[in-house]
Amino acid sequence: MTVYAYVDGPLGEMLLVGQLAEGGRAVLRSLSLPGQKGAVEVEDGWTLAPEAFAEAARQLGEYFAGRRDRFDLPLAGDAGTEFQRRVWRALEEIPYGTTVSYGEIARRVGSAGAGVRAVGTAIGRNPLLVVRPCHRVIGADGNLRGYAAGLDRKERLLGLEGALDGALEGALDGALGGPLGGALV
Repeated sequence: MTVYAYVDGPLGEMLLVGQLAEGGRAVLRSLSLPGQKGAVEVEDGWTLAPEAFAEAARQLGEYFAGRRDRFDLPLAGDAGTEFQRRVWRALEEIPYGTTVSYGEIARRVGSAGAGVRAVGTAIGRNPLLVVRPCHRVIGADGNLRGYAAGLDRKERLLGLEGALDGALEGALDGALGGPLGGALV
């Protein structure tokens, strides 16, 4: 059974979607933010079940309060292609408070060179924003690049984690005011 809940947070009301598991806890399938590109929308037949997401809500609250640097939640593993799942696993290995480039993720999944764009596309389809930290991936030049929920939210998440340094703090202004095209590396 597909269940969902809304959880308030500093980035807006998050939509959590999952499958009900034994014990009444949800296996998280999606976490969307308001206005997110490609966000999941509640479908007919889904059941509103905030109690099934109590642990996810607690961990998200701790994360946003700066008291949690890693999530320990059951995640659905059936979404995406095999390539996307490899990229998403690589995202889960990026430590809290650090950033890596798109090119580095491509190297980690064996898709360097022209595969960097494919990695960027896979990252953009990450169904578990915040929990699976795609916000920790930046351009090789230190500039913030793409985030399905907006670069302002990416900057806020990186700021929360202490991952912004002098080079990155000014990068958002340039990225928002200038073209975002070009290589993702």
